[in-house]
Amino acid sequence: MHVIALSEATTQMLDLVGGKAAGLGELIRRGERVPEGFCVTTEAHRLGVIPTAEVVAAYERLGAGPVAVRSSATAEDLPDASFAGQQDTVLNVTGTAELIAAIETCWDSLHSDRATAYRDARQIVHQTVRMAVVVQRMITPTVAGVLFTANPLTGRRDEMAVDAAAGLGTTVVDGAATVDHYVLDGVPRDDDTGCLTSAHLAELRATGERLQAHFGSPQDVEWAIDADDVLWLLQSRPITSLFPLPPRTGEPLPRVYLEFGHVQGMLQPVTPMGMSTLRTQIAAMLAALGVRVDIVDIGGRLYGDLSDLARDRSSRKRLVKLLAVDFGPRAQAVMQHVLADPRFAPTSGGARRGGAQGAASLRTAGRAVVGILRALARPEAARTRMFEAIEQMRVRSAAPADLRTAADRLRFVQAQDSDDSADAIMWPIVAGMLAAALPTALLKGVAGPDEIHTVLGGMPHNVTIEMDLALWRLAQGAGNHRQLLLDTPPAELTARHLRGTLPDIGMTTFLDVYGHRGVAEVDLGVPRWAEDPTPVFAAVANYLRVTDPRQGPDQRFQRAATAAEASLTALVARARRRRPVRGRIAGFLLRRARSLAGLREAGKFAGLYPLRETRRQLLLIGADLHGSGLLDQPDDIMFLTLDEVHAAVHQGVDPRGTVTARRAVHRRELRRRTVPVALLSDGTDVETLLPARPAGDGTLAGVGASAGRVTGPARVVHDPGTAHIEPGEVLVATTTDPGWTPLFLTAAALVTETGAIMAHGPTVAREYGIPAVICVPDATRTISTGQLVTVDGGAGTITVH
Repeated sequence: MHVIALSEATTQMLDLVGGKAAGLGELIRRGERVPEGFCVTTEAHRLGVIPTAEVVAAYERLGAGPVAVRSSATAEDLPDASFAGQQDTVLNVTGTAELIAAIETCWDSLHSDRATAYRDARQIVHQTVRMAVVVQRMITPTVAGVLFTANPLTGRRDEMAVDAAAGLGTTVVDGAATVDHYVLDGVPRDDDTGCLTSAHLAELRATGERLQAHFGSPQDVEWAIDADDVLWLLQSRPITSLFPLPPRTGEPLPRVYLEFGHVQGMLQPVTPMGMSTLRTQIAAMLAALGVRVDIVDIGGRLYGDLSDLARDRSSRKRLVKLLAVDFGPRAQAVMQHVLADPRFAPTSGGARRGGAQGAASLRTAGRAVVGILRALARPEAARTRMFEAIEQMRVRSAAPADLRTAADRLRFVQAQDSDDSADAIMWPIVAGMLAAALPTALLKGVAGPDEIHTVLGGMPHNVTIEMDLALWRLAQGAGNHRQLLLDTPPAELTARHLRGTLPDIGMTTFLDVYGHRGVAEVDLGVPRWAEDPTPVFAAVANYLRVTDPRQGPDQRFQRAATAAEASLTALVARARRRRPVRGRIAGFLLRRARSLAGLREAGKFAGLYPLRETRRQLLLIGADLHGSGLLDQPDDIMFLTLDEVHAAVHQGVDPRGTVTARRAVHRRELRRRTVPVALLSDGTDVETLLPARPAGDGTLAGVGASAGRVTGPARVVHDPGTAHIEPGEVLVATTTDPGWTPLFLTAAALVTETGAIMAHGPTVAREYGIPAVICVPDATRTISTGQLVTVDGGAGTITVH
């Protein structure tokens, strides 16, 4: 079948007619007004020969007048890939010769540089894509444009947006002309300014409502209005850029959700199994602090529902300040905006507060005061108790040796519960964070943030720093194997290590201690370094490129520690002269910070032990289900919930369809580069409502998180597992977690798009004495690898030269 009428194209024929033709055929069957036309199918493209006789016959049935010839690839107009403007359209084609040439142009555009790059970015295999071509009767519009049935700028789902211009719609979609922009919020308009009347806008909104209801998702609609004032639809496809909606609550007032994942340095989607674990753990951790927050899965990311806290008269007063510690200034800015919104005005009492909750909060507060004061009074003893508790957690996390069946293993996984040593681990960490945070306010006017950051550098007792330095020592001991580690791809080194054919470089010993770690390590569904040490081998290769001993991380860390102690002594002396009482308090806190703040990483480090064992047992269950034909591969189990695993193990329920669907969504979300800091329940990205920052002069503004000034070439990194960072380069990333920190040992500075001053990345940067600037909007897109940049961690700026 080489040529078919457009009205015959269906979504079931996607491989034959492509995305655009399938969508247009669907519109025709829904009774929408679509220009008549036909489709030259992908079968013709596969053969490489235009079926001229069939094309001419179909063209003559259209009246042989002017037509529009449009690409319709099989990877086009899909839910996660619009291919907008990536392949060619030829308008006002007249005559057989021009028509055949236009079809060839569309075919050729499948392999244009821009279309190829677009497929590469979305990991679409080129060989699997075919091109169909749509030929439609040409509409000569007086006005044309694009309708979005959700606001594409803010994400708000109850608003529609229209861009329109006189003449052909290509001037709108190509950005070739100034357009009139309208936002339709459901309120009737009585002004007729611009190229569209209020009647036109009402008709477009009604059309958008119909199309969205039919297709079940927000639509990007191309339209045209002819000289007879008739509205024609030229295309309808999903809006691919929208972040998923929060789950519906049915409540009249909006709710606000704050993104929690970047606190752990991860913006990638969490696997379904990891999500179920994390939701429980985070809720339990917050409850231990006396805070009740529902953890919600939105787009595979962890969001906390802060609506009740925002509307509570008591908690809203301190909410913005509390966000400073782990969430940072971007989260604070959006929450300030939310608190000023009348829809989040305080109510009398919290919607979910009660006597039991209040009593629990008081008990928590009592334990917190005791635990924090105890740690501040005797930090060495607190550290000892903490590491003893961590070792007990490691030992207790091991599964018993008598687990034999999938049912046995599942019972073990489901029986995992919270540890009774939480206080011994939690309160020294909180004490250290408070000791590090409070002096900034106490020393206002005496010392700036950059000087305090220097005091907090080279911090001892940090398990992540100890891990990085252990890896550095491994690299330094490589000896005769240096060239092997430099010249062999990390993935090949991993394969040899796992086969046992790699020379002994100390990797087994390192992984025995740190193999339960990894990038995005709090996600149960992500491999640990012990399973896939490719990122570790990549980091070792980076270390081996450091040839100046003074740039070695051990010496950098020691210099940072020496500078911190010297700065602390000078700062305390100055503060006590100028403000005796505050100076004494600040000095005490800063000394305690140097004893306790390094413990910041230890709690997470401990929590990874039970996660490692849970993952191991789940993979063994997955292997059993794979053996019985219920899973295609063992790690498919990470795309199920425990209840679904129970149904598969005990009832033989086949979950493969569920796994396939969730893997597809997960792959799509992995390609998303930006994640909203906060969402409202109508889909609004709160940050888009904030006042725009003033245009810069080549200087990007963020928040200084580690003092110092460095100039060097930028290295933009999205995947730390394969990153090649030369000594002296500036690491630019969306966010970082402890699995990224081995890269810091060769980086000259750190720049991230998210974060908080006390978060993992900036903490480690300070301890190595490298400048860090966080919360730089769109840093990974504004800065390119190789560009010379100056990072000023004191001023919080990046200058692009």
